[in-house]
Amino acid sequence: MLEINWVNSESDIPFELWERCFPPSLEGHWWYQALEHCGIQDQFTFLYGVVSDKTGPIAIAPAFLMDVPMRLVLPPALLPLVNVVGRFAPSALYQRTLFIGSPCSDEGYIGMVAGMDRLEVMHCIHQSLQHLADKYDAPMRVWKDFPQSCVQDFIDLEKSGALFPLVSFPGTVVKMPGTTRDSYLATLKASRRNKLKKKLRQALDAPVDVEVLQSPDNETMDEVFSLFWQTYEKGGTKFERLNRKFFDLVSAQSHAYYILLRERATGDIVAFMLCFRLGDQVINKFIGIDYSRPKEWFLYFRLWDAAVEWTLSQGAKSLQSGQTGYAPKIELGHALLPLTNYCTHRNRLIHWIYARVARSVNWDTLDQDLAIYLKAYPEERPASSF
Repeated sequence: MLEINWVNSESDIPFELWERCFPPSLEGHWWYQALEHCGIQDQFTFLYGVVSDKTGPIAIAPAFLMDVPMRLVLPPALLPLVNVVGRFAPSALYQRTLFIGSPCSDEGYIGMVAGMDRLEVMHCIHQSLQHLADKYDAPMRVWKDFPQSCVQDFIDLEKSGALFPLVSFPGTVVKMPGTTRDSYLATLKASRRNKLKKKLRQALDAPVDVEVLQSPDNETMDEVFSLFWQTYEKGGTKFERLNRKFFDLVSAQSHAYYILLRERATGDIVAFMLCFRLGDQVINKFIGIDYSRPKEWFLYFRLWDAAVEWTLSQGAKSLQSGQTGYAPKIELGHALLPLTNYCTHRNRLIHWIYARVARSVNWDTLDQDLAIYLKAYPEERPASSF
């Protein structure tokens, strides 16, 4: 028999349990500590489910509450109607949602002590969610961005409580089979490899220098965050809004590295990538680019080339690049990793409507670049979760 206790801070959980449930290859205690302490409580309320058996605590389930803008979850055809309703009832523009997962981790994950039964732990969490959601007046409950390896678990969970799958933006990863740039290039399709080599020849001629550093000083962080914000504003999908303090907190971690491109003449930072070296993988988490620079510099591809070189120098086996921005990632040889949200609404009628709408959501409807990719490679389309 398992039981669960919900706490309001990462500090309410013993550090030793964090270490056992979130080993170094995962975004663990340090990640949730930064999110909780960076000052984004206006966007999220963080919670943690601690699951215990007769021996004591054996699992951690990170969770958060968010008033989700309806424009992020509804089909575009319904948005004009919602906006009209929102003029008279502003609350209709948002839906309070209880998520299992993290606002900006690329995969949902329940941390468990080695040897535990994952499905049994998930059942315990699932059974407690309705009471917790009612406590916080959250009509929607979502297991956020869980990978294909968990599909059978959710099929079993669905038998004990209504869930419907909602396709999410896929993750992306490049495997590093060797130790040289040529070994990476050899994994690409010939057409992509030739295009990339052509762009890299131009990018390598750009008047920029590469620098890799840790724990940047305040002046460097000012430049970095300015570039991050420029890229954030340019992006289409915005779930979370991170601030400078978050970057300060994660930059203090021993596994955080900045890959910088500096203009040779001025020393100004024109592009950056923040990477986390975790176990045998590197996570390319955030980037920033100065879009006022000449397009002929191909800064994105120069930055990527520097990231590949550094990843190989670290002996890492993969470079993970997260969700969205798929066109260049596909060109660079990233594999697409299917992710799924598993959802429940407490109102049965709304649940039924949402489940029907969710069936029409797929990679084609989520992202134009993915639609183009699937048209060329229909065999890459993921199978249905249920």
